[in-house]
Amino acid sequence: MGPGKLAAQAGHAYTNTLLTALLADPRLALDYESPGAIGTKICLRAKNLEQLLQAKEQAEAAGFPCQLITDSGHIMLPHFTGDPIVTALGIGPITKEQARPILNKFKLVV
Repeated sequence: MGPGKLAAQAGHAYTNTLLTALLADPRLALDYESPGAIGTKICLRAKNLEQLLQAKEQAEAAGFPCQLITDSGHIMLPHFTGDPIVTALGIGPITKEQARPILNKFKLVV
């Protein structure tokens, strides 16, 4: 995935997850976005789809807001053929301590 596509998919993951958090626990979402809050966003790379889906299951089991992002209708060969494809997972807001057991196997996108 090119840098522009990656940024767009991460943006979808962040926005959709924050909206999910806002509906589920408005205080948590608003505290994360409030002035002076230290809301950190990180972008990690999964080894494969199985690893991403496992993280989603773990986040859901822990009760954390999360959203799986599926791209479709866009063509950018070789991976984006217009067919639906999972591109991102947003989780949070959660603390570093909450994230560590779920995300420790992912690599930082550089």
